[in-house]
Amino acid sequence: MQSIQNPPDASSLMTSARSFGNYDLAGALADLIDNSIKAKARNIWIRCDFNEGDPTVSIVDDGNGMSGDELILAMRPASTNPTTERSPDDLGRFGWGMKSASFSQCRRLTVISRQKKHAHGAQWDLDCIDGWEMGLLSPADIEEVASRQLPAKSGTEVIWSKCDRLSESGSLTTIAFNDQIAHAAERLSLIFHRFLEGRPGKAKLQISVNDRLLEPFDPFHTSHNATIPREVETLHIGHHHVHIRPYILPHFSKLGEFEHERLGGEDGFLRNQGFYVYRNDRLIIHGTWFRLAKFGELSQLVRIAVEIPNSIDDIWKITVDKSDVQLPTVLRNRLKQIVDKLKRQSSKVYRSKGGKISDPHKVAVWSRYTRNNEISYSVNRDHPIIARLLSSEDAVLAKAALQLIESNFPVSAFVEDATMRSDSIGQTPASRSDMKRLLDAATPEMLLDCDGDMPEMIRKLKRTEPFSANWPMVEEYLSQKGWC
Repeated sequence: MQSIQNPPDASSLMTSARSFGNYDLAGALADLIDNSIKAKARNIWIRCDFNEGDPTVSIVDDGNGMSGDELILAMRPASTNPTTERSPDDLGRFGWGMKSASFSQCRRLTVISRQKKHAHGAQWDLDCIDGWEMGLLSPADIEEVASRQLPAKSGTEVIWSKCDRLSESGSLTTIAFNDQIAHAAERLSLIFHRFLEGRPGKAKLQISVNDRLLEPFDPFHTSHNATIPREVETLHIGHHHVHIRPYILPHFSKLGEFEHERLGGEDGFLRNQGFYVYRNDRLIIHGTWFRLAKFGELSQLVRIAVEIPNSIDDIWKITVDKSDVQLPTVLRNRLKQIVDKLKRQSSKVYRSKGGKISDPHKVAVWSRYTRNNEISYSVNRDHPIIARLLSSEDAVLAKAALQLIESNFPVSAFVEDATMRSDSIGQTPASRSDMKRLLDAATPEMLLDCDGDMPEMIRKLKRTEPFSANWPMVEEYLSQKGWC
């Protein structure tokens, strides 16, 4: 058989590389930070300048730097074989990371690296790449392009210019650009939170974005005394180890407003429950159940850390942009058992906050009666909110509505659910926003009932459900209103 050389067209391949993975700005920056961590950097400086609609981005680190030959290799597309054995702390895999991440945002990639005070520079420009021509920077070029942040002894700077993707072809406004930077910084605080916190035996990594140091964002809020950590379990895939550690987050009533909003993120607690997969301490994917369970209100406090080594990337099918993985079949059964148990435990956190009717010192929403060995439940007419409703102009309609609710309580369905699926029953306010809406509606009416006596209203709130069961959050609400 005759053989011929049939290399890819340079411009076509490198332009296609812009669409490898599913990069946004945070994901692209994270890939470059991976390289800095591999180079033993302790400080990373990220600079994003709007530049009147023609943005430039610079990522500088104080890592080991590269020699001229190492730089050329690093700039080569697919510079490493994904099947080659790597050091345990290597965060890369395909040898495409720096290139595909950069070109997802820009058309010109410039890299300058110093090692032992000797500087080298190289540049790919997608507008001048025919024949695989890569530019090598002269000392004068390096002097002109390198930022003052680049350490004189060793370190690397990656520069993005012609940022057509980042600027959305020049249509992005200053405000939208700044929003992108802020969102990326928040994401990086999560992705690299373990490095920012400092790991055993290793110094903390410092990352700054536009001169602002990132603070680590721990998605399990392990510093809070109401977070419930479970024991670490080690699962085996051949001779490789996967470590599982579940956490149950505090109920919203035990969190401050800032804590609650940050832990919930943009999508809220409901969409951020589930598995958090770490590869060598770097967060890869989070907020997924891998189809082992459904997202639900009662499980929204469950988050499970999964630690995997880089030696089983192929089994987890990690993508080029490190934004997605697939759960190996060999782990599914055990993880399903862990998930089912945790969802039951999480539901107890919510049920423990539910309305109780047995405490004589609290005003409950429901009353329980026993007569001739028959049990019935009715809405408590003495509850402040109910009493206020029954004294309104619509009292007749309100009374009829309560009677309708009581007489049509779905007893059979409730008994069946309580017997067969008690862990799935949840009826309490599910979030701070639910409780806030209830307070917004209730407090003006309760203050009227107390003739404007604020201390009396607060005392009344303390003994009235559901406010008494969620008092820390209620107290914060009152403080923000200037009422206590």
